[in-house]
Amino acid sequence: MKLKRFTILLFLLPIFAQGQTSGNPIFPGWYADPEGQIFGKTYWIYPTYSAKYKEQVFMDAFSSKDLITWKKHERIIDTASIKWANKAMWAPSITQKDGKYYLFFGANDIQSDKEVGGIGVAVADKPEGPYKDYLGKPLVDKFHNKAQPIDQFVFKDKDGQYYLIYGGWSHCNIAKLNKDFTGFIPYPDGSTFKEITPEGYTEGSFMFMKDGKYYFMWSEGGWTGPNYFVAYAIGDSPMGPFKRIGRILTQDPSIARGAGHHSVVHNVKKDLWYIIYHRRPIGETDGNHRVTCIDLMTFDKDGLINPVKITNEGVKKSKL
Repeated sequence: MKLKRFTILLFLLPIFAQGQTSGNPIFPGWYADPEGQIFGKTYWIYPTYSAKYKEQVFMDAFSSKDLITWKKHERIIDTASIKWANKAMWAPSITQKDGKYYLFFGANDIQSDKEVGGIGVAVADKPEGPYKDYLGKPLVDKFHNKAQPIDQFVFKDKDGQYYLIYGGWSHCNIAKLNKDFTGFIPYPDGSTFKEITPEGYTEGSFMFMKDGKYYFMWSEGGWTGPNYFVAYAIGDSPMGPFKRIGRILTQDPSIARGAGHHSVVHNVKKDLWYIIYHRRPIGETDGNHRVTCIDLMTFDKDGLINPVKITNEGVKKSKL
């Protein structure tokens, strides 16, 4: 009897141990391009629904109080509520302003200025939506500086100014959003879209501040293959200039392939930084079969980002 009980305990030990960490992927299903956010005492993740191309017509969101247990919020937005969008709803970016939640998204994967689509904005009263079309048309509907209007990220500077940073096809732009997010504020030279493309840039822009510096991050390589990475640069302003420092997120063939298109969240109370990203499980060959994962991101004494170790365990429980 004692032996049987001991055997059961041995069997349960890995389950108990796993329960102390998030595990990777952190929730089931094919999801990519995750943006992490913190609203109040809750972590949120907004990813692309990574199904077949023609099925990418809606977005789900996920929330957690501790990074361990995640709640799914289904179809917070879909093409039925965005009249001009019909496919390829990608890479959501969300920000809170004046009691509203603004969700920026890409749609239709336009290949030229002759097509309808680009970067849109939706609005809701709650983080989980439902989100409704804010403008009735795309916010960015053309190629500027050769940047495809996809992979948008909204950055709030320390002075309260919001910027839209976006781009695909190896070009990245930054533009100053106006106060109600209906358009842009031109720069002093009269231009609206400034190119800030660093060396190696492909897509997937992200920016955060630390110790007065601007950390600009992006994805390199091809998203369907193993050669997909995250690299970064550091600048003194949102405009840069940004000189590439190096890669900090790469695949580990023993764990997963194609790690990229990420975001970063900071638990200020505990001063813990997390990188949220997608990767392709070993053995998966479908380009859209990607899962959302989380791992710890650290810095060296000079403020440079240490290479991230991707894991199956994920991160420890962490409340805000």
